[in-house]
Order: sequence, then structure tokens, then C-alpha cells
Amino acid sequence: MSNLMPLPHDYQQQLDYKVNQLSQRLAPFNAPDLQVFASAPEHYRMRAEFRVWHEGDELYFIMFDKQTKEKYRVDQLPAANQLINSLMPAILDFVRDRPTLRSKLFQVDFLTSTTNEAVISLLYHRQLDEQWQADAASLREHLQQYGKVSLIGRARKQKLVLGNEAVHESLQVAGTTYLFEQVENSFTQPNAGINEAMLSWAHEKSQALSGDLLELYCGNGNFSIPLAGQFKRVLATEISKTSVYSAQTNIALNKTDNVTVVRLAAEEVTQAINGERVFRRLEGIELTEFDCKTVLVDPPRAGLDAATLAMVARYPNIIYISCNPETLADNLTYLSDTHDIEHAALFDQFPFTEHTEAGVVLRQR
Repeated sequence: MSNLMPLPHDYQQQLDYKVNQLSQRLAPFNAPDLQVFASAPEHYRMRAEFRVWHEGDELYFIMFDKQTKEKYRVDQLPAANQLINSLMPAILDFVRDRPTLRSKLFQVDFLTSTTNEAVISLLYHRQLDEQWQADAASLREHLQQYGKVSLIGRARKQKLVLGNEAVHESLQVAGTTYLFEQVENSFTQPNAGINEAMLSWAHEKSQALSGDLLELYCGNGNFSIPLAGQFKRVLATEISKTSVYSAQTNIALNKTDNVTVVRLAAEEVTQAINGERVFRRLEGIELTEFDCKTVLVDPPRAGLDAATLAMVARYPNIIYISCNPETLADNLTYLSDTHDIEHAALFDQFPFTEHTEAGVVLRQR
């Protein structure tokens, strides 16, 4: 088993390859030249997950090679930010000789922020007791030298929180600072620098738009809140309860008064807008009062389903953020019958992987 992670190399070459691939995918739709937003080649990830390997008295983190499925030892992770790299050995050194913390520990998850906060989740194959809580409190105190650290212990049907369940992120968009609660075990953008680039790009490209904004897959309000000032009102939808609660918290944190968040899946939004179903979760919200001329979608890798795609195509302006250029191209095959691509961008959210984040702005002909 190797004990070394390969150091990043040839970043520009890998980025150029992604640009070429995305350009080829968008070429059939007469897309303009890509705006390219490069990542920092190291220390860009705000999240990381590691399995814990027990070998006699030794204890270390491992990851698995995606191709060979073989495990390899990870002492430092160049992709992870400096805070995660500082916390990794500190946790293992503390846990190694403390049986209550070490026994049946099989995974450690890190969620961090640029504000030097961290939530560390310790996952166990056993139930956690009062002694674990006492030793975990000592571990948490030991880790405060690195930043504002909270701990969560997880076992089957058990979750013990020491501190907070979320970090607070600060993002700069068009000269304004936005604050976001980012909750453990829920989706957040992993690359804070590229997230700022995506938000700034969407903010700039929406300056000429008017009316209200409909957003599908809004998450914790990552796009909704920075874009709110560009529109009269924002109707944001999300299916995850945790993300909806977090979005409402973030709306309050940023004193944003024109964003309404509802807990609906994209398919349900389509049914509600088409008048096919009535949802109790929309009680007190009259969809016909919104004058949405723009829709923003940031769907999962599968892209938009057929019904949602048909609904989205009715809007004059579409801002489409995609983590999967293949399904983006599939969806554009349909949307290009009615819309033209005015702007296109590549956001290198995941350096040194095959994954590419893309953005397009479409206008109805």
C-alpha cells in the first residue's frame, strides 16, 4: 500500500484539456468562447472524507483509488485547505492512545470554511457513551489551537454534537460580503474560491435581466441570496429539509427581504406551475403573483428531467449551472430549439479530476 499522495502537477495542461472538451460539447449550439475560471491548484477543498485504518498500534487515514479500488495512506492531502491538513495529524495523534475515541472509529469527515471554522464528524461502528463525550470534549479543546472547531460523533441511530453542526462561510461577490451557514452532512460547494467565481459570473450576467427569478435546486441559498439584488423577487425551491432551513437562516443572516424559499422538488414545482397539483407547502404563497422572466437551475449530475426541461424552456432567460457537461449538452439539445447561448463559462471546481463545472446563459429567440 502506497503511503504517498501524488503532488499536483501540469495543472494548466489539465485545465486546457477540460476547456477543449467543454468547447467541443457546446460547439453544436453555437456557444460563444468560454470564460475560464481556474482554481488554485492546491488547498482549494473545504470538505474531505477519510476512512480510518487500524493496523496494530498504528492508526492512519486512507482513501481509495477510483480506478484500481486499492487503498492508499493519506498523511496530507494537497487538495484540502491548510486547516484540514493541520487537523488531520492532530486528530490521529490525540485519538491513537485513547481507546474510548479510537475503538471502532472507521471514518472522519471534515467541513471547513475560509473563516477558519471546522466541523469534524467521527463515525463509529459502536454506540457512544458518556466517557466518549468526555474524551471528545478534551479532543475538541485540544483542536481549538487550529481554529474554531466543533465535533460530532455519529453511530447507528446516534448523533452527539459538541459545539455547532455548521460552519459560517464568508463569500465576496461584486464588492459585497455574504454570510452562509453551511451544515454538516448536507450539500455545500467544495471549492470556496470557485464558488465565489460562479456567483460573481452569475451576478454579472444577470445585471441586464428584469422581473422575478425562479430558482430550482437552491440548496442553502448559495445563488439565491447574492442574486436577490438583481431581481424584484426570488422564488427559490429545494427538496432537502436541511437545506431549506439553512437557506432560511442565511436569508436572515444577510437581511435579504425579497427571497421566498419553498420545499418542493423540481418535478413538483413543474406540477404546481402547470396547475396539475396543489401543495400544502405552498399555502400562503401565490405562484401567479410572481413575474418570473428568468429561471436558474443547478441540477444534480442527471440534469433536468423531461417535464422540468419543458417548463424551463418557457422562460425568456435561463441561467444553467451544470456539474455534468454531458447531461448539460443533452438538455441543450432540447433548449436550443427555442433559446440561444449568450454566455458560457468553465469553472474548475474539481482540479485534477475528470469533473467539470459549466455555466451557460440562454436567451429566448
